Amino acid sequence: MDYGKLTLDELKKGYRYNKESDTYICNYCEQRFEVGQIFSIDNNFYVAEHAAAKHIKATHGSNLSQLITSETKYNTLTQNQKELLTLFSSGMSDKDMAKKLGITEATIRRQRFTFREKAKQAKLYLSIYEQVFETKTPVENAIVPIHNNAIYVDDRYLITEQEKQNILDTFFSSLSPLVLKAFSPKEKKKVVILTKIAEQFEKGKNYSEKEVNQILKPIFEDYISIRRYLIMYGFMERTQDGSKYWLTK
Repeated sequence: MDYGKLTLDELKKGYRYNKESDTYICNYCEQRFEVGQIFSIDNNFYVAEHAAAKHIKATHGSNLSQLITSETKYNTLTQNQKELLTLFSSGMSDKDMAKKLGITEATIRRQRFTFREKAKQAKLYLSIYEQVFETKTPVENAIVPIHNNAIYVDDRYLITEQEKQNILDTFFSSLSPLVLKAFSPKEKKKVVILTKIAEQFEKGKNYSEKEVNQILKPIFEDYISIRRYLIMYGFMERTQDGSKYWLTK
């Protein structure tokens, strides 16, 4: 899942609404709940949005725990902070938390104060950012989002929407079906090319190596190199024996 593409409300809910398909989609496993259908969960029946919310709890434990433990570059919480936030969310008293962690109640209160102040800073920053960039930046100058499991996060990801389109037009002879003319040695171009190729795979689905090859072969003759780069750049993961491949979340 690309946390950077989700709104604050979508992050807090754990699911998002797709207007085009009139569907609610789980942020974690991409399960879809189409409006107009009734869904059975734990012997109860729910409309689409309620079913998406129930699905989060039934399948993923809780949305909050998923966010706290998420393995994404956007999660900069330390292990101690994650543990503290989990305990705060449980409603445990400061006294019991201090006893459990072997620290003083004053330390617990200090941590709560620190979290609160950081949240205030984040809200102010977000307000400023949205007013400066999201309403004033021309679409072609917007920076392309970095995929969630990028391995090398550096200048190679400083790609504008205009640059992305130019690269796609230059290196692909066809976008539907996808056909790659050449695989560039330039890092920015690699990122754009691999991002487009990764879109040919379904999130939440496991593929055998043979199935991966079948998808990549029509795209580029050196499909083995493409398969290797998809792993190297964090677009896909695989089991150690290479028997199973999947898109990173």
